[in-house]
Amino acid sequence: MIHTISKFRVRYVETDRMDVVHHSNYLVWFEAARIEMLDQIGLPYTEVEAAGFFIPVLGVSIDYKRPAFFDDRIEVHLFMREQPRARFRFDYEVRRDGELLATGQTTHGFMDGQGKALRPPEAFLKLIQEAWARETD
Repeated sequence: MIHTISKFRVRYVETDRMDVVHHSNYLVWFEAARIEMLDQIGLPYTEVEAAGFFIPVLGVSIDYKRPAFFDDRIEVHLFMREQPRARFRFDYEVRRDGELLATGQTTHGFMDGQGKALRPPEAFLKLIQEAWARETD
């Protein structure tokens, strides 16, 4: 399993008139956590695209448990619990001081610039396996 933690401070622009985070911002945080995870395993997303690959979101779900508010310090825990195949999934937990605010999942695949589905590139699979091994050590 791969587990990373991304930390954010809720900005005013991310809230509504009641200082509650608008639901769409959770997707932005999920994306930022994915980009950070790729950086941490040694595969910046800019390099993925430069090699002609894209990793689109194929599906998403979010369950909201408690609201986040302006100026909260939150953590987005990203989990990759299964080795990637043609499709792969990330699970998320959004927490404030340990309190669970939301859970979510995104499903992804690889495609080329013309939208054709591709198998994950070997470099991606190798880096995932190395990160997986480090997590279990």
